[in-house]
Amino acid sequence: MKANPPSTPTVSVPARGANGPSGGFPLARILGIESSCDETAAAVVENGRALLSNVVASQIDIHIQYGGVFPEVASRQHIKTIYAIVEQALHQAHMRLEDVDAIAVTRGPGLAGSLVVGINMAKGLGVATGLPVIGVNHLEGHIYSAWVYNAEKAIPVEPQFPLLALLVSGGHSELNLMKDHLQYQRLGGTLDDAAGEAFDKVARLLGLPYPGGPSIQKAAIQGDSKAFSFPRARLEGSWDFSFSGLKTAVLRVVRKYEETGTPLPVNDLAASFQAAVVDVLLAKTLRAAHTFKAREILVAGGVSANQSLRDAFLSQSEFPVHIPHLSLCTDNAAMIGAAGYYRLAYGQMDGLDFDAMPTWPLS
Repeated sequence: MKANPPSTPTVSVPARGANGPSGGFPLARILGIESSCDETAAAVVENGRALLSNVVASQIDIHIQYGGVFPEVASRQHIKTIYAIVEQALHQAHMRLEDVDAIAVTRGPGLAGSLVVGINMAKGLGVATGLPVIGVNHLEGHIYSAWVYNAEKAIPVEPQFPLLALLVSGGHSELNLMKDHLQYQRLGGTLDDAAGEAFDKVARLLGLPYPGGPSIQKAAIQGDSKAFSFPRARLEGSWDFSFSGLKTAVLRVVRKYEETGTPLPVNDLAASFQAAVVDVLLAKTLRAAHTFKAREILVAGGVSANQSLRDAFLSQSEFPVHIPHLSLCTDNAAMIGAAGYYRLAYGQMDGLDFDAMPTWPLS
């Protein structure tokens, strides 16, 4: 199923099989804009893969005092920085706006106030230049981050279909089967906490700073992953995930230590929790890849930056695995430009009246 927004107008572009890369797609340079949460980002991507520039303004230092993203603060910060970020992305790519072929922007899912800032920026640029504007699903962007490479380096082999894509982020944990570009068959998703959300919540339980993912990974390096036998929610017969039980198990252990006044073994708890999450994600993904006869596996989203997860997938020998460069795992505009390229190649251009879709599913 294609994740097209409702009533999407289209325009004619060079036909597939013309003279471009990646199986004959047309040549095009896309300006990507991302503002779905607390990163303001812009990038220029050529032909859906070659990264010409990538600029990200993070708000972590601002939101750390809240222990999470404060939506109103995030949207105001986007307004302050987005013009400069777009200008910087074009400058780094040695381009002017008229040198790009289209503008791709995150339409959803995400924080409504944050999404609107990026969308309005893209629409304004579209009105001023007449360039096509393409609304991109943020989750689709994460998937296409695996296609992106630094234009100054050797061209890596691109993912091959059929492909089993594992999306793991702060708000999503799901498995999708891709038989071709822009086609997604959702096999399952989280029934409660997403993997990234579980990392953040457990980090708070352990007294570790926000964001939780990097904090737990750092603590786990010095810990014993077998110190605590935390549950693995296998959910046999289902492709769904559940991490709330694991989070509760950590909470019970923490409370026992607090009741006895014993110092909390933070490193061991972090390592054991992390191992439980990785085990479930790896096992279910491999099983799905076998069941649906996938050729390769793709892992993307913020949690794909976790080194333990990366090592687990890359060390198995059953399937070739594609994981984005660390700089492209968290929110960025390169992934939006890459996904926007394939949307443009298939003829998508959104009218300038499209709205943000804060809860837009991938499929």
